[in-house]
Amino acid sequence: AELHKMAAAGAEAAAEEEKRLPQGDPESGGDSDEEGDSDSSGDGEDEEKENEAEIQRLEEQLSINAFDYNCHLDLIKLLRQEGELVKLRRARQKMSELFPLTEEIWLDWLKDEIKMASESSEREKVYELFERAVKDYICPEIWLEYAQYSIGGIGQEGGIEKVRSIFERALTAVGLHVTKGTALWEAYREFENAILETAQPAPGSVPSPEQQQVLCSQLEKIHTLFRRQLGIPLLDMETSYAEYEEWSEEPIPEATIKNYKKALQQLEKCKPYEEALLGAETPKLAEYQAYIDFEMKAGDPARIQLIYERALAENCLVPDLWARYNQYLDRQLKVKELVLSAHDRAVRNCPWTVGLWIRYLLAMERHRVDHSIISEMFEKALNAGFIQATDYVEIWQAYLDYLRRRVDFTQDSSKELEELRSAFARAVEYLKQEVEERFSESGDPSCTIMQNWARVEARLCNNMQKARELWDNIMTKGNAKYANMWLEYYNLERAHGDTQHCRKALHRAVQCTSDYPEHVCEVLLTLERIEGTLEDWDAAVQKTENRLARVNEQRAKAAEKEAALAKQEEEKAEQRKQARAEKKASKKAKKARTGDKRKADDEDEGEWGQEEELPSKRHKGEGDGVLPEEDMEVETGLFGRSAPEKPDGPANPKEKASTSRKDMPKVFHDSSKDKVTVFVSNLSYTMAEPEARLRELFGSCGEVAEIRPVFSNKGTFRGYCYVQFQEEESALRALALDRTAVEGRPMFVSPCVDKNKNPDFKVFRYSTTLEKHKLFISGLPFSCTKEELEEVCKAHGNVKDIRLVTNRAGKPKGLAYVEYENEAQASQAVLKMDGLTVKDHVIKVMISNPPLRKLPEASRAPAPAPRQLFGARGKGRTQLSMMPRALQRQSIPVAKAENGMVQNSPATSSEPPAEPKKMSNADFAKMLLKK
Repeated sequence: AELHKMAAAGAEAAAEEEKRLPQGDPESGGDSDEEGDSDSSGDGEDEEKENEAEIQRLEEQLSINAFDYNCHLDLIKLLRQEGELVKLRRARQKMSELFPLTEEIWLDWLKDEIKMASESSEREKVYELFERAVKDYICPEIWLEYAQYSIGGIGQEGGIEKVRSIFERALTAVGLHVTKGTALWEAYREFENAILETAQPAPGSVPSPEQQQVLCSQLEKIHTLFRRQLGIPLLDMETSYAEYEEWSEEPIPEATIKNYKKALQQLEKCKPYEEALLGAETPKLAEYQAYIDFEMKAGDPARIQLIYERALAENCLVPDLWARYNQYLDRQLKVKELVLSAHDRAVRNCPWTVGLWIRYLLAMERHRVDHSIISEMFEKALNAGFIQATDYVEIWQAYLDYLRRRVDFTQDSSKELEELRSAFARAVEYLKQEVEERFSESGDPSCTIMQNWARVEARLCNNMQKARELWDNIMTKGNAKYANMWLEYYNLERAHGDTQHCRKALHRAVQCTSDYPEHVCEVLLTLERIEGTLEDWDAAVQKTENRLARVNEQRAKAAEKEAALAKQEEEKAEQRKQARAEKKASKKAKKARTGDKRKADDEDEGEWGQEEELPSKRHKGEGDGVLPEEDMEVETGLFGRSAPEKPDGPANPKEKASTSRKDMPKVFHDSSKDKVTVFVSNLSYTMAEPEARLRELFGSCGEVAEIRPVFSNKGTFRGYCYVQFQEEESALRALALDRTAVEGRPMFVSPCVDKNKNPDFKVFRYSTTLEKHKLFISGLPFSCTKEELEEVCKAHGNVKDIRLVTNRAGKPKGLAYVEYENEAQASQAVLKMDGLTVKDHVIKVMISNPPLRKLPEASRAPAPAPRQLFGARGKGRTQLSMMPRALQRQSIPVAKAENGMVQNSPATSSEPPAEPKKMSNADFAKMLLKK
């Protein structure tokens, strides 16, 4: 049957080869329809040229970045389509050296090689390929294909035993697979049944004792396979049991029945987890983790290994899953080949994860792998493309630990010791050059590698001079201000140096430390108390007293400054409180008035007492006294006051609308309706009919109960509003319209939350933590669109989302966030795209890791400058003061409190004048009324 299959496969391959041959050869008389086929042949040639060009482009791209996974897949697909078997084999070989191949890729490769393998030497190459395939992942389909292919070599010497060996290995690997293991058991039994048929004597003949022994032996093999299978929980066990009953001429042994029932019970326990996997969507990580936990409690190592392998086959890019699997193998199974194979597959799948590389190095050392292989693996780790500077520090530290454990420090000098020192020096240089150039930081600000080097030199090599040189280098890298660094060095000197260097180090520490100087001073005094002379004690006391005096003086100044800032904040709070009270009083007084015009006596006393800011306009021709209210431009944003009405009506419709809105009573937001309300902001101030426009926008979310646009006191739209729905679900759907472009600006839609009651509420909806599957791109041209950026990014993986960062006006800022499906694609995109030129702009690409937002530090940052008497743009070109002349004063050199400040005479005081206290409009108005 196998020979028939192979013959059929060969015929099929020959047919495909014939299809690829050009038709219409003149010698074969195939040109009768040449004109009719000319167009199709021309199209075929064009397509072939395009494919050749694409193949060349992909090969060039891989020569630049060999770790482009998708590029490998595209090249293999094209070469297979074109029938370039030699190039196809080479491309698959290169990809398999870099990445573990999936089950589909291996099966395609194996089937292509099987079709071309005819001689025994070629069959051996296919066997080698199968051996590589079964090491990448535990796949029942590949094992079954391997076993079936081996049957084709049954006629060779030792062929039957080789087939059995492959079947036994397959059962060990995947025979416990609950859903797919049955197929292997059945294939193995069919093979043994076929051998049994060949061992049967001819009809009518009497078997010889030798033949009878062979028959009994073969029957026992089949009985054993049935019994082994029935003792394992597999789907459709009942059918296998019934088949055994029908096949066996003898009753099934009680032990087999007992094992079968036990397996059935175990199958019932596994079924919920298998059903959860069948019903779940990829990647099924949570379902697999629950299954793993279940098997871990049962404690069967083979089943635990299998369920881990099944999970990894579908979640091969999850570093944590690999880490847990490798930890289990390291601590429980401890089988060298199995452990090292799992570690190797882990780093090939997730090369960007430094923890997997470190565990691999430890496992290789634990199983006594040759030093040259471990060093080679470390070099691969350095080229893996880690995404953080600290990752390189960790991998270097792990390798240096390994090298240190190889050294015999009882010898004064050895090859291993020189290699360790050379590695320490290389690590320091590597972090300084390679890592800092890529990440703008070494990842090792406290110089831990140099500290460890110094400890090795001092404690293990008795080379204190080298340790001092290293610590001197450490201190010059910005660490001299930290007390813990000085004390670390002091402890090293104390243990392996001498008192003189200890004293010198502590004196320098007292002078340089800025974080905990008291602690350093105490250590110095303790040293002198135990070992110092009187002169040493006096010098230490004097030095520490002087240093602590300076520190206390600096702290007192800082405390005074902090107290002054706090006082300013209290005064501002009091002013705001007073302003609110005055505003409330002015509103009550305004409601009590009747009529549109005020009397003259009201003008003289009313408005100045209610203003907090100076009038910002002074019209030509007015007197030096108080400006008439008609000529004052009243600020509307702070107090919410209405501008004075002019006697003449508005000249255009917009002014009419503003006037009508100005007269409308203000409707305040009801906080009890927050759950059915959204807050909409960043709208255009020039929006003609906000209510109608927003009702149209939000109508698709649900029934809109009310829209409350917010207008200024002049009746102009202020760019934000409240949209209230009938149902809470509608409000939730409305949040999806956040950042929708409306009249050229991104509309912000956020939940309606009272920040006074919820001060910690944040509207920002994007993550501010490290996201290894997301890229941050800067330096983009402002004209770059989302589609253009996606075209650049999708060459390196499947792009899930792209967000171009804009300002409040909707203008691009040259920044973008690109989200990939997984960490591997994002890591490869960083390596490939960083430094790429897009529209003459060199872009910078990194893994998204936004810096922490700085909290307001009132104690450190200076208080905001008080509001100037002029506007935010300055006094203007004329430099005219907007203060009424009646309030202006001559500079009189007398020490008298005036305008809220004390003026000192220049003759009596040489100190610069104090900063004048800024006064509000209300303060000025009160002074004027007193006059």
